[in-house]
Amino acid sequence: MSDMTSTADTPRSPGRPRSVRADEAIIEATLDLLAEGSTVEAISIEAIAARAGVGKATIYRRWPGKEALLRDALRTLKGSPPEPTGGSVRDDLIVLVGAVGHHIDPRAARIMPCLVPAVNRSPEQYALYQNIIEPRRALMREVLRRGVRAGELRADLDVEVTMAMLTGPMLVQRVLRWHPDIDEATLPEKIVDGVLDGIRAR
Repeated sequence: MSDMTSTADTPRSPGRPRSVRADEAIIEATLDLLAEGSTVEAISIEAIAARAGVGKATIYRRWPGKEALLRDALRTLKGSPPEPTGGSVRDDLIVLVGAVGHHIDPRAARIMPCLVPAVNRSPEQYALYQNIIEPRRALMREVLRRGVRAGELRADLDVEVTMAMLTGPMLVQRVLRWHPDIDEATLPEKIVDGVLDGIRAR
């Protein structure tokens, strides 16, 4: 009898793995629906729940609403940003520029271009987009500011414009496939060296 009481009082471990599996199923269902053509505006909690094989209540226990779920799903799609090593400004910028527009998940090629119209039409979707990319901008911003503090880069450097100069060409090539003859493997290095020529301390 005492053994039964002890077992009943012990928290059951299977509950947590089931929760993790549900989280993953919901995120995967969201990304699958977006990749299949559902727009950000049209995708619904009902459709996500049906695809994930869970009830709507299961989703709402984890996320307060669709915007929060989409934010987490798209962050999962992009993955974690690379961490600068803290070495040379050039090397750190090449690592960060190389990650621009790069996604391991093949669904990203279908999802990310479709987000552009939603971002342009909706202040809410624009805020969602900014929320996702700001941590990546913050990494590049700190590398540039470190270069200014160390005297490697111009003291009057416009950090925000410099970030646009670094990320713009990579986005154009990877998202729009602008030029088929450009070697994407060497492009980050070429972009960084080109920009650094104009922003190094004199």
